Amino acid sequence: MKNQIIEQTKTFVRSQLGDDATGHDWFHVDRVRRTALHICKQEQAGDPYIIEMAALLHDIPDEKLNDSAELGKNKLDSFLQSIEMVEETRDAIVQIIDTISYKGGSKTELKTIEAKIVQDADRLDAIGAIGIARTFAYGGKKGQTIYDPSISVREEMSLDEYRKGKSTSIHHFYEKLLKLKDLLNTETAKEMAESRHQTMVDFLEQFYLEWDGQDR
Repeated sequence: MKNQIIEQTKTFVRSQLGDDATGHDWFHVDRVRRTALHICKQEQAGDPYIIEMAALLHDIPDEKLNDSAELGKNKLDSFLQSIEMVEETRDAIVQIIDTISYKGGSKTELKTIEAKIVQDADRLDAIGAIGIARTFAYGGKKGQTIYDPSISVREEMSLDEYRKGKSTSIHHFYEKLLKLKDLLNTETAKEMAESRHQTMVDFLEQFYLEWDGQDR
């Protein structure tokens, strides 16, 4: 039964996010799912079924991908009500999805190991080579410039400022991505983050050289 529900969930998520151009497409979701299950296995912790379901559905209610936060939440609730699942499991999945988002860096306490694992997997997909690619995909779709040296990096942000304030794709590295390595929960994720973090540091170094018309 669980395998059937997972397949049904995959089909639903593909139908909702399959052609997304902001870096939140099906392939992102599938990477998060696979990474979360890998962390679960390595850490020997958490319920794999809850982890997989939460990873698959984590972007469905995202307000960035819906006309409003309320509509996104309704979409998630409607799907979860359409499948056969005990209320306790459904509540656990919703609780994970509600708490793992970055939201400008505001710290939300995660109550379960499952939430920590899904959050780690999602954050790992935001850094490294894929994280770089996703940053510029999202920035372009949002209409942001690649870089503007006259804009200051925002240190402390409300959720509204994080979502709507003026920034650039390069600034996003300092406002979020370079911070993620130190915000991970599990030892497995921390180890995976090391090389991905260094990839971003190396990229930025090369970016500024080329920005100034130099070469190595």
